[in-house]
Amino acid sequence: MTVDFTGTGLPVASILDELGAALMTSPSVILEAAPGAGKTTLVPIFLLQSGMLRDQKIIMLEPRRLAARAAARRMAELMGEDVGQTVGYRVRLESKISSATRIEVVTEGILTRRLQADPELAGVGLVIFDEFHERNLQTDLGLALAKQAQEVFRGDLKLLIMSATLDSPRLSKALDDAPVVRSTGRQYPVETRFLDRPSAKRIEASVAEVIEHAWQSEQGDILVFLPGAGEINRTQKLLESSAGISNARVIPLYGNLPPQRQDQAILPDPEGRRKIVLSTDIAETSLTIEGVRIVVDAGLARSPVFDPNSGMSALLTRRVARASANQRRGRAGRLGPGICYRLWTAAEDRGLIEFAPPEILTADLSALVLELANWGAQDVSELFWLDAPPPGLVAQAKELLQALDALDGAGKITLIGKKIVKLPLHPRLAAMVLRAEEIGEQSLAADIAALLSERDILRRDPEFPDADIRSRLDILRRDRQRKDANSSIYQVRRVSRDLTRRLDIRDRPRDTSKTGLLLAFAYPDRIGELRDGSQTQYRLSGGRGARISENDRLRGEPYLVVAELDGKGRDARVDLAAPITAPEIEEYFTDHIVSVRRVFWDENKERVLAVTERKLGALVLESRRIDNPSPEEISTALLDVIRRKELQPLPWDPASRGLIDRVNFARKHDDTERWPDYSDATLLASLEDWLLPYLAGMSSLAGLQKLNLADILKRGLDWNQLSRLNEFAPESIAVPSGSHIRIEYSNAETPVLAVRLQEIFGMKDVPKLADGRVSVSVHLLSPARRPVQITQDLASFWQNTYADVKKDLKGRYPKHYWPDDPLQAEATARVKPRKR
Repeated sequence: MTVDFTGTGLPVASILDELGAALMTSPSVILEAAPGAGKTTLVPIFLLQSGMLRDQKIIMLEPRRLAARAAARRMAELMGEDVGQTVGYRVRLESKISSATRIEVVTEGILTRRLQADPELAGVGLVIFDEFHERNLQTDLGLALAKQAQEVFRGDLKLLIMSATLDSPRLSKALDDAPVVRSTGRQYPVETRFLDRPSAKRIEASVAEVIEHAWQSEQGDILVFLPGAGEINRTQKLLESSAGISNARVIPLYGNLPPQRQDQAILPDPEGRRKIVLSTDIAETSLTIEGVRIVVDAGLARSPVFDPNSGMSALLTRRVARASANQRRGRAGRLGPGICYRLWTAAEDRGLIEFAPPEILTADLSALVLELANWGAQDVSELFWLDAPPPGLVAQAKELLQALDALDGAGKITLIGKKIVKLPLHPRLAAMVLRAEEIGEQSLAADIAALLSERDILRRDPEFPDADIRSRLDILRRDRQRKDANSSIYQVRRVSRDLTRRLDIRDRPRDTSKTGLLLAFAYPDRIGELRDGSQTQYRLSGGRGARISENDRLRGEPYLVVAELDGKGRDARVDLAAPITAPEIEEYFTDHIVSVRRVFWDENKERVLAVTERKLGALVLESRRIDNPSPEEISTALLDVIRRKELQPLPWDPASRGLIDRVNFARKHDDTERWPDYSDATLLASLEDWLLPYLAGMSSLAGLQKLNLADILKRGLDWNQLSRLNEFAPESIAVPSGSHIRIEYSNAETPVLAVRLQEIFGMKDVPKLADGRVSVSVHLLSPARRPVQITQDLASFWQNTYADVKKDLKGRYPKHYWPDDPLQAEATARVKPRKR
């Protein structure tokens, strides 16, 4: 059926011809269309019916499964067909496609799989990236691969990027000045209401209060944005027990719900009741939820953020960006005038960031790096990126993939890596399922992978924590025949069955005693060993610390494998784990266990020890004492402790510190010599050069006290520099009393001469250093060496200040010599001058 585009009344219809013309002449085009313009449903049909693609297909990517199904269903309705005919969809665990399908709506992972299998995308004429502004990892990867396929294999392949909120100029420039087509969209006016002041209540209570007010004072269905399923479920309970809300249908909407329950949120209530839809950001874009006139926005979103320090991703709840807040607000104006309640103040609104950072800058990149290796690109810079993957995250991803044996030492994909990349799992879990064949436990591995891919099926109780993943496996075993499609357990079983089908795994009894070993195949960096003297603290093979709750059933297990950590603090809390035995580690991780000889300073025994250790990452599986380490090993161990303690064990004295300060002063003020850098940072970095030769024969920190650091440091200066230093920045200055007073150079701008007042009678000017360019600051001291006056102008001091200072000092030190004319008096280091 041919669609009458103008008859739909959707604004995007007015620019379809312009869009078609742009795609005829350009390989890539950007479509910027406001929410409600109809881009998702009309554009693919128009481009198919225009004939420009001849007999080729269109693939349209939607970031979310719910949006993909809804878009395909709406397009099929416009064409008077069922889904699966001209328009179909493919999402994880579900597809409706036939030989007649010309428009395939897919999620991004599906496109990546297809490109990997067929880089030419044979039979495909156009790839559409819808809602590109969401910038999830698979969107950026899909565009990078499709762009290279276009450049290398398919010059006729067209790319269309669509969104309501885009940095179009930047994207256009990145895509070789791709043309930008704009549609204003159809958006009814939406009144925005803010809080008068920040709320001190829990988010669920604040949201429920606003919903109750809106329910009683406004008409229409309500769409509520909350950060996650936990907040949604708690808010639902509050609403269902509220006396102020009657005859309402409260419906949750989030990604892990079965399709039937998601559809209940989108479609009108069959009994005509008003709906309150409690949703995550899944409803931010693409979807039109029938009947919605009111939006209540908590202003929060939960997204995975990779922590390079821990090597783990954690879900963080953060304030939404302005672009997301505006998308949410627009949901109220799709079908008519609406109202948006924002649970933040107008002042807070002004502080919102414009766009959320793209996932590629913050996420775990192991799956992306493996896809690139499978594509044949070992260097990420070979492909097109709007934002390039950070080198540090790429390096960590390669390190993990090598630990999983998915990449070899050169970064090339291995045979097991090629198998991993074909599975719809994180590389960790895919590696586990594949290696499970070694121990005949692929059925168990499929269950574990499904559990870790979906939401936890066991409600966590702070009073009685249970981090043992075997408890979840027991629940799965008991509920194996459960048919309730709305249950989270059913969803886990569904994912497990899909994996067993893909790998042709025969269902067999599970031996849950192998759970820890299977987890170790996925998390070789999170094998934990109980610390000495503790029942709850673990050291992980990756170097991190972890702790189990005091009353958890896993408390005291000698070895654990951790699947989930909260990622916070020095010792992260273990949320999911299973025990593993020492023999299992020895047998199955032989290739990763290394023997090392270690000579080190033992802080408790206060001496150098030598051992040979068998290690799995940071875990010491076995340690044996070595007698008689070599002198070189002992010296290196001492050097390490000196470095670790930042030079503190060394016998610093005024002579050595004074020499360092003098050299640094000369380095600052004298450009006639190339003075060495004697800063602490440089001395630390070059310990092997200047200190190591003098540690021979020493075996303890006490022996370091014999070192003459001033002499050692002087050896870093040649004869000319030493002569120049004594002239340019002398160690001391002779004063009129005949004493040689040390100069303090710790402040390289202004050296200090601290001298008793009586020793400089007769001195008219302050001494000058650095060839007369730098005046010292004279700190005048009392006979008891207490500060009296600071000056850089002695003539002024004698003339204007001395009389008052003399009066004060004469009263406190009457036996000392206080002449009326200090310039003519004899300087003395004694109480009075010597009698002649």
